[in-house]
Amino acid sequence: MAPGNLTWVTEFILMGLSDHPELQVPLFFVFLVIYGLTLAGNLCINTLTSVDSRLQTPIYFFLRHLAIVDLNSSTVIAAKMLANFLFKTKTISYYCCAAQLGGFVVFIVAEIFILATMAYDRYVAICNPLLYMVVVSQQICLLLVSLICLYSLTTALTVSSCVFSVSYCSCNVINHFYYDNVPLLALSCSDTYIPEIPAFTFSGINLFFSMIIFLISYFNIILAILKIQSSKERQKAFSTCASHMMAVTVFYGTLLFMYLQPRTNHSLDTDKMASVFYTLVIPMLNPLIYSLRNDDVKNALKRFLNNPCKSLKLM
Repeated sequence: MAPGNLTWVTEFILMGLSDHPELQVPLFFVFLVIYGLTLAGNLCINTLTSVDSRLQTPIYFFLRHLAIVDLNSSTVIAAKMLANFLFKTKTISYYCCAAQLGGFVVFIVAEIFILATMAYDRYVAICNPLLYMVVVSQQICLLLVSLICLYSLTTALTVSSCVFSVSYCSCNVINHFYYDNVPLLALSCSDTYIPEIPAFTFSGINLFFSMIIFLISYFNIILAILKIQSSKERQKAFSTCASHMMAVTVFYGTLLFMYLQPRTNHSLDTDKMASVFYTLVIPMLNPLIYSLRNDDVKNALKRFLNNPCKSLKLM
């Protein structure tokens, strides 16, 4: 097409999960419930780990920040998604699209490394309990979270810049329910090979290094647990790690499926289903995973419900 005939894109249109009009209202209520449960669960975790004196330990410090990340990542996706279910106009400006992509990348990268940091925390607690409060001190916890935030912002700026460095012309309809780099690059009318390199490199590096931390930590944890003589103590040690292992396995499994396959093998319809899981369902499940199997959190909730006024004064 001649350059004079190109129409440069100033806004994008999201097709959403389904283009069937009769499904829009039912899907709206389904995802409204999911988002409501996500809000309630993560706000509950954040409140309990902030006000309860018995939850002022490094693992709950990281759990609080995981809840904050889940809350924000879900909001970035769900707000526009829910609006699109109700309104016929499903457009978003070029710059708002870039902002949503950047926000999504910030929170997804932060979640990856917070989960990895929680694995390291469990490793130190089980394998080096006498050094725990020194190795994972309050200052180190704050430093780790600050570095994760800084790296997440750097990644988001880099990936967003690469995705929006290419030209978008004529076609502006995205076969997705949020703005991700794969469906966006598929719309480009220019060569996307160079922008794809840093986008997929960051994805691979983030998953690789975070999984290495997780695997090494849990390999040593399992070895240490197997050396425990008492079966009751072994069961207790496994129980303290089970929730985190479950959350990480589900989260990483979905991300590996999404981002580490060649673009030629991508089916956007399949990707949409997988994306629903890790952008909306997992943030809803994390509070349940970490509370239903955790006596400390359940006891903290009981104490909070018995005397909420006293607990809130401590915030």
